[in-house]
Formats: sequence, structure tokens, C-alpha cells
Amino acid sequence: MTRIQANLLLLLAAAIWGGGFVAQSTAMKAIGPFWFIGLRFVIAAMAVLPFALMESRKAKVKTTPRHLKLYFLTGLALFGGAATQQLGLQTTTVTNSSFITGLYVVFVPIIAVVFLRRMPHWVIWPGSLMALTGIYLLSGGELSALSKGDLLTVVCAMFWACQITLAGIAVSETERPLALSTTQFAITGVCALAIALVNEPISWDAIFGAAPEILYVGLFSSGIAFSLQIIGQRYTTSSQAAIFLSSEALFGASLGALLLNETMRPIGYVGCALMFSAMLLVELVPELARRRATNRLSASPKLG
Repeated sequence: MTRIQANLLLLLAAAIWGGGFVAQSTAMKAIGPFWFIGLRFVIAAMAVLPFALMESRKAKVKTTPRHLKLYFLTGLALFGGAATQQLGLQTTTVTNSSFITGLYVVFVPIIAVVFLRRMPHWVIWPGSLMALTGIYLLSGGELSALSKGDLLTVVCAMFWACQITLAGIAVSETERPLALSTTQFAITGVCALAIALVNEPISWDAIFGAAPEILYVGLFSSGIAFSLQIIGQRYTTSSQAAIFLSSEALFGASLGALLLNETMRPIGYVGCALMFSAMLLVELVPELARRRATNRLSASPKLG
């Protein structure tokens, strides 16, 4: 897979996630947040498991204790992000949540520099700031005073940044994206259901009431989109992945206008254009630099 194809997969994952914000918010009218998280990720794990088993038969890299540790940490990061986002949606708006969640665009390259000692391509920094500004403009440029839900969503963005970073490391070492997806879904589902059993009431009526949202986020936002993310990250960097995944806010606003008759302010369209420009920037600049370097090498005189 080429890097362009990988980034298109990440863009598709972001589009699916964009439709999940509304589903996550409306589901809590019928069911508790941890029951919702647990059920969605159990469904996701069951959906991806058969494909992970087929993948294991063709695996070229033997699973090591380090790989299992990476799988486990990625699952915990996913659980932390899903839990804090879902809890945050109880006391913040979908608009605020989508903007604040987008902070992982900035957190991912910071993690790369501070913890991994990896300096991303210089274009990632202006691209991250452009994408973050675009998400802010997409929200209307008017964030209400920070609530508890907003602060929880900041923590959520940190967890997403860790998940993106860990997933990139794990899939590059193991070459088994579906095994990673299934494992992180299972860990998240088990953790959420354990908390739900202790803290939240449940009934069949509640499950049936939230069934459409659970199925959408379980099969599509979780099972398909997270798997696309993991597969795409085999062929691109975590920092570039964060840029493309941040477009979920753009798709969320578009789907809200299409399905819920929500309107977008003119400043929101400016935000869309800025985010699209950021994606083009991080895609084209490294590619052009690579081609220039290749052309210089091919044009240099050969020593006989």
C-alpha cells in the first residue's frame, strides 16, 4: 500500500467517526456510558475476530512478550479515550467535544519528540496548527466556558494521542493490524463492562433503546474505522495519521447538516478549507521533497 492510499484509509476512518459523535451523544438518553462503551467494543471485537484469526495463519512475525505489552497498552489507551470522551459528552456539547478531541493533532507530535526522541517532518507543526484552527472555526469559534465535560475531553485527547502513537509502533513491529484491533477492542470492552456492572443499572429496554447507536458505533465507528486506522498506520507516520484522523470533526459537521438539518456558519466553511489545506500540506510537501531528493540522486554523476 502506498502512503497516499494509507492516508485515504485514515480519511475514511475519520468520516465514519464523524458520524459517531451524534450516536454517542443520543445513546446516553437510554443507557449508561460504560454499558454503551462495553457493548460497542465487545461487538467490535467479535466482528473483527474472524479476520484476525485468518491473518494469524499468514503471520510472518512471531508474537513476543513486547508485542503483547504493546497490545495491552494500546487497549488501555483506547479505553481511556473512549471512557473520558463518553463521560465528557454528558456535560459538554457535541461541538465542543469534537473540537477538544482534535487536540490530539498537537499531542501526537509532542509525544514523538518528548518520549520517542523522533523529530517529525517540519511540515507536521504548521499542519497541526492549521488543522486545530480549522476544527476551532468549524465549531463556530465560540467555545462556552470550560465545563467538567470539556476538561474530561482534554484528557480524552491525550489518551487518543497515546493510542495513535502506540498503535503505530505496535503495527510496525508485529505487521498484524487485525490482531491489534481485536485485542484493543476486547480490553476496552472488558474494562468498561466491569465498571458498568458495579456502577450502572441495566435493562433489556435500555439496550433495545440504544441498539441502533450501539450497532453503528460497534460495527462501523469501532470495528471498521479503528481497523482502518491500524491498517493505514502501517504505511504512514503517527503525526501524519493524526492530521488525517482529525478531519472527523469536518465529517461530523457535514453529516449533522445532512442528517439533522444542522446549519453551519460561514466561519465553519473557512475551517473546512483550512483543514483540507492542512491535509494537502502534510501529504504533498514530504512527497515533493522525496521526489526532489530522488531526482538529485539520479542526476548526480556516477564515479566510474
